[in-house]
Amino acid sequence: MGECGSRDCDISLAGKTVLVTGAAGFIGAALIQRIFASIASDSVQCIFASDVSVDSNVSVDSDESDASVSCGGTLRVVGFDNLSPYYDVELKRARLRSIEQVATKCGAVVAPSVPDAPLTAEADAQYPVPDALLTAEADAQYPPVPDAPSTPETLYPSAAEWVFIEGDIARREELEQVFRKYRPAIVVNLAAQAGVRQSISDPDSCFRSNTIGFYNVLELCRHYGVEHLVYASSSSVYGSPSGASPYSVEDRTDSPVSLYAATKKGNELMAFAYSKLYGIPSTGLRFFTVYGPAGRPDMAYFSFAETWRRGGKVRVFNYGRLSRDFTYIDDIAEGVLRVLCHPPQLHIGEDGLPLAPARLYNIGNGRPVQMMDFLSVLSSELVGVGVLPHDFSLEAHCEFVPMQPGDVLRTCADTAPLERDFAFRPQTDLRSGLSAFARWYAGYCIDNK
Repeated sequence: MGECGSRDCDISLAGKTVLVTGAAGFIGAALIQRIFASIASDSVQCIFASDVSVDSNVSVDSDESDASVSCGGTLRVVGFDNLSPYYDVELKRARLRSIEQVATKCGAVVAPSVPDAPLTAEADAQYPVPDALLTAEADAQYPPVPDAPSTPETLYPSAAEWVFIEGDIARREELEQVFRKYRPAIVVNLAAQAGVRQSISDPDSCFRSNTIGFYNVLELCRHYGVEHLVYASSSSVYGSPSGASPYSVEDRTDSPVSLYAATKKGNELMAFAYSKLYGIPSTGLRFFTVYGPAGRPDMAYFSFAETWRRGGKVRVFNYGRLSRDFTYIDDIAEGVLRVLCHPPQLHIGEDGLPLAPARLYNIGNGRPVQMMDFLSVLSSELVGVGVLPHDFSLEAHCEFVPMQPGDVLRTCADTAPLERDFAFRPQTDLRSGLSAFARWYAGYCIDNK
């Protein structure tokens, strides 16, 4: 296993374990599926919507435009998640079933470990696998996952293994059992109590998961010799900068406007300290407004669809004068996959002392979209799949209200460092991404009327 895309891997994954916390979450499930899909192909596979279009103006070296993981030994992926009831747990279980399907299709050994998952036609109809996940339909960027041979001479006889364990990163003993048994070489920490609103209404859960839980992850990475820690940060750390330029990882981020943002900034500082003190290579990824099929029901685009479907009005804050850097889920998953094999290297500073092997990157489109434009595209795509009636009036289904606490006017990612180091930046345009969500949502909502 000497390659990751067309670049040499700093970490060979042959015979090693990747631990993904928050495995049943929106990003965690997408990443794990992409890891398995990449084993079975020379290019990264589309996990949720293989018919999204690619921005033809993106200038990325085609020789390095696909990340893949080749295997010279068994790669074990261990998922860890507490299946918090913060939102519908059955949706999380549906994501775990999707992981099992992709892993099996790609020839991986799958432990039958989805907890209390009713593998029934009714459950899968209620929470469908995204429509392009296991089909032959694909575009040029994301070809379909090839069928795994059914004979004993399978092409991937021991390429990978999938294990899911239910547990909470805030409970050290539960997490340490996983480290002790599986000895992960790479840890991708995506477990967190998400949501700016949630951090305001329930700060305890936010601090417990995002701070205590992350501390536990760091301590175990320290004691078990992890080769690379990749962790989720957030564009929320930027607060409300006064300038209109894209947010750079070099910008000051010491004025958070929510507890959620403060915990994510705290994660970055904690990771840096552990990298400096104990030489743990760490990479923080600041995600910008992730969206797509099988997302969190509390996210704006998902909750808007739910409200409109029931005939209600959505609240549009700051009277619609907001803009967001929307990033499609497959682009996020690909970005994380590109990063995880390449830990920061230890360097010696001018004072002769080692520098912390720690990095930060933005993962966003770098193209903010005005909120009213976003609502227009979302509603038109929902009309197109029959979720909303053809005579749906956007203006009649919006309530324009003042700014809410913890919110910011604008987000925009500077992705130059990501492009420089990994020849990648998110490419999916908003309409293609929302079209994929609308198709998935149309199936999702049929049994949720």
